[in-house]
Amino acid sequence: MTAHAFPVDHELERCPFMPTYAPPQVLFVRGRGTELWDEAGRRYLDFLCGLGVTSLGHAHPEVAAAVAEQAATLLHVSNLFATRPAAGVAATLDRHLGGGGQVFFTNSGAEANECAIKLARRWGGGQHGRWQVISAYGSFHGRTLAALAATGQPTKHEPFQPLPPGFRHVAWGDVDAAAAAVDDTVAAVLVEPVQGEGGVVPAPPGYLAGLRELCDDLGLLLIVDEVQTGLGRTGRWFGFQHDLGEGVQPDVVTLAKALGNGVPVGACWARAEVAGSFRPGDHGTTYGGQPLAAAAAATVLAVMERDGLPGRADAAGRRLRAGLERLPAVCTVRGRGLLLAAELEPGCDARLVQAELLRRGLVTNAVTPTAIRLAPALIVTDDEIDEAVSLLAGVLA
Repeated sequence: MTAHAFPVDHELERCPFMPTYAPPQVLFVRGRGTELWDEAGRRYLDFLCGLGVTSLGHAHPEVAAAVAEQAATLLHVSNLFATRPAAGVAATLDRHLGGGGQVFFTNSGAEANECAIKLARRWGGGQHGRWQVISAYGSFHGRTLAALAATGQPTKHEPFQPLPPGFRHVAWGDVDAAAAAVDDTVAAVLVEPVQGEGGVVPAPPGYLAGLRELCDDLGLLLIVDEVQTGLGRTGRWFGFQHDLGEGVQPDVVTLAKALGNGVPVGACWARAEVAGSFRPGDHGTTYGGQPLAAAAAATVLAVMERDGLPGRADAAGRRLRAGLERLPAVCTVRGRGLLLAAELEPGCDARLVQAELLRRGLVTNAVTPTAIRLAPALIVTDDEIDEAVSLLAGVLA
């Protein structure tokens, strides 16, 4: 393995990319299903899934065919005009989210959350009405300035102050703390069903239902960030659906990651009466929902429906959790479905464990200094799960 895998401009003796990530140790050149290969031809098991993106696995033949066909048919016309692929995707998402809503397409999860924030302000009347958003400490909603301001991780804020105003952070899992933060300037509550970047921490039982009741009582919007949890990852189509028995139905839902299986696409869905707060010119995007991305998304949704992949994620997640819980050096396992974190015993450095796993051929990431995140494709096989657990056991031993 080389010291780093970035291509280097030898004349300038520097990497051509901005240093926003640590130099990666591997350069991948090919993928298939849950497997990746580097430039030396070495095989890896991918249990990171491009940060929860490639839920159908790498180089899925139906997605690849749909993208190739669309690229040869109609690539881009802008949102000044209509195209067929986006309309079908919007209708499918609306059906899975209960119907009666409308969709705005974006290029990423951060942009989907930006749309939700702007929509909440428009719905609430802006600065002279309701405009502030409550979110939780430990949350992660994106890297753009507004999404970063909504993110409940102060250390991520420090280099970029002053951030846009209008965000209040409260304790995660505490409905009373959210209620105490509400005044007549608050428009919405923004929450993840599982705090992914916060350490893979599921919402406590009753938390989402409590927030729904709070929003109903005080006339607030409930925005659910499903960028990482949406589209089958937790064992249901959406993470908030684990609390459906408690009557949880969001007003706004944001999506991305798995929607395109690697093709950049995101979406913000809202109930029609909320979405109707926008007027022409209030919001826009050049590329969001363009035919190539929409063709990929349409195929992803069709394959997930046909193959029952949310159910597969539930069953595979139970197998992976059971395997992790048998490892002596794993204290606890958090998460839902195929979004799990293995919390390591005191003295284990998750970053060193992640690096050694990569060296042995398993792609994961250290989501905290003491926890390893595992989020394989929803098509992962039982044998691949067992192989991954065995590799982790060998490293921890």
